[in-house]
Amino acid sequence: MPLKGELRDFSTTQLLNLINLAGKTGTLTIFQANRTGQMEEVNGKKREKIEAGAERAQVSFKSGKLVFATMKGQEGSLISVLNKVGKLTDDQARVIRERARDKSDKALALLLMNANYITQNDIVSSIQQHMQDVVYNLMSWNSEPFRFDDNILPPADRIQVPIDLENIIIEGSRQLRELEQLQDEIPSLDMALKFTERPLTNVNLSVDEWKVVKFVDPKNSMRLIARTNKLSEVEIRRIVYGLLQAGLVELVRPTDAPMPQSAKPLAPQEIEEKKSLVNKLIGRIRSL
Repeated sequence: MPLKGELRDFSTTQLLNLINLAGKTGTLTIFQANRTGQMEEVNGKKREKIEAGAERAQVSFKSGKLVFATMKGQEGSLISVLNKVGKLTDDQARVIRERARDKSDKALALLLMNANYITQNDIVSSIQQHMQDVVYNLMSWNSEPFRFDDNILPPADRIQVPIDLENIIIEGSRQLRELEQLQDEIPSLDMALKFTERPLTNVNLSVDEWKVVKFVDPKNSMRLIARTNKLSEVEIRRIVYGLLQAGLVELVRPTDAPMPQSAKPLAPQEIEEKKSLVNKLIGRIRSL
């Protein structure tokens, strides 16, 4: 029987820790949280009931190690991964997709290596980076329903690169703290940017910073800029924060952008209720 729960009761970080410590093999699926308008009572506290919608992400583990990760909007095929990290250009990726439609990722990796497009190290490092980026993103989610299916792994034709979870958990937690700090500085990604009067001449910007600068316009929200450039929430906030500190851009609010709302701190009773739910889920996953 699969383990089911919600990230508002049991965080991604806690799930990763348990999977790592228990050396679990299986797949964690996270779903879109659909509001129902109905109320439910949990440990004497009422809250809105949510139900699982479409799949948002899948992360697979083998003996407690991360081996596969994919997320909606970020295709996990080998060509897409190599294109995203810059090992293949857009044109190269398009041509390879057209000519190798029927090839599995493993077969395609051999073809690319034999043709001297990429090396084995390129493939391994690119897949590792893709998986880490997916997991770091998931660690910022805080409400979605999830399900862990024991001993379920991706198809055999997908390339699996085992990664120890300890460093991912440490780095993901660091990025989560950084994101919380950046959210204080940049409350909403629905806000837009405009240039200040400071000229861009003699300014040394990174490749990603130039990608963002190219789309600076009061009509373009930061969320749109991030999606266009395939940047995570942490990455777009980090880049924009740097540009703000340099005095190159300033935030402007589009007329239809919602006002940011600060999170309400949990009362002591709510903290104890969450601890109770967490302890129940810990017992469930350890018994799988």
